Amino acid sequence: MALTDIGSTTVGDMANDVPEINVSSIETSGKGTSWTNTKWSQWYGYYKTIPEVQIAIHTRAIWTIGKGYKSDVHTKIILDHLTGWGTDTFNSILKNMIVTRRIGGDSFAEVIRDEDGTLLNLKPLDPGTITIIVNKQGILTGYEQRTRTNIKKFSPNEIFHLMNKRVADEIHGISDIEAIEGIIKAMNESFEINKQIIKNFSKPKMMVELDTDDQTQIDAFVAKFDEATKLGDNLFYPKGTVRPEVLAVPSNATLNIMPWREHLKNYFFQVVGIPQIILGSSGEFTESTAKIAYLAFSQSVEDEQLDIEEQIWNQLYLKMELDFPATLQNEMISDTSKDGQDQQMGFQPNDMMMGMNG
Repeated sequence: MALTDIGSTTVGDMANDVPEINVSSIETSGKGTSWTNTKWSQWYGYYKTIPEVQIAIHTRAIWTIGKGYKSDVHTKIILDHLTGWGTDTFNSILKNMIVTRRIGGDSFAEVIRDEDGTLLNLKPLDPGTITIIVNKQGILTGYEQRTRTNIKKFSPNEIFHLMNKRVADEIHGISDIEAIEGIIKAMNESFEINKQIIKNFSKPKMMVELDTDDQTQIDAFVAKFDEATKLGDNLFYPKGTVRPEVLAVPSNATLNIMPWREHLKNYFFQVVGIPQIILGSSGEFTESTAKIAYLAFSQSVEDEQLDIEEQIWNQLYLKMELDFPATLQNEMISDTSKDGQDQQMGFQPNDMMMGMNG
């Protein structure tokens, strides 16, 4: 007979059964004298095959380019004559480089000038073939382009280089995809699982008992039964020869995967910094929260525009300004004043304008 003394209760060891999450330490690339992006092909594969990644990165580039650029007449003449690989425009070259640097952390374009130093063209390059070269002090000294048949060297002023979110003494940018890779895999996994659930249970499964051991008769029945199920036809058989039974999964007997998929989607766009209202989705937003999300997004876009404008001036010696595509600044100020929410929210219209203007 089993012992039922409550005093014999023991305590488990969940602290050791459930391991702690540890994040690996990472050294910056500033300790070396060269760097090549060996993961470009993998990250580019995510961009090409995962719809959410592609739309998020592409949308961000569209907003950063905005309505184009403003410049003086001389600069506009130079930029309007850039053709990239042959049919590009300056806007398409810049959009390409913004997308590329967010995928791989860095984007590169060969700078082509005439004998007088006037910019003639910017030709985007494959970042997976480019090696960044620095000296022992971590100062950029040049680039190398390695292809299957050739190694071509460039001085720093022969390459237009855009980095993404560079930190510390890194000699390269940081890929957006690197940080969201786990979310991407979870989204893909949940999609495949959901697809299998729909495939397996959208039609009823049957368990059929046959009154025969003859394998030939069993195979013939299986073929007829599967064909009838596929076509949605009725199946008729002699009395007593077959006993069918529906195999069904009771309601709520399995985990509902849709809330998890929705959570992953929301988390993904939160991490990449693209409010879903920007993509045309408004289900999870009220008018007020949509405006706040738009305001936060516009600040990050303007920060990226400023970075690109400074790099164009610093590397190409051309002064230009990217035009922001749209603003809710006046409408938001009007609404907060109209509703008398200035004091409640803790800021005045002038404070909002200062925040929007950086």
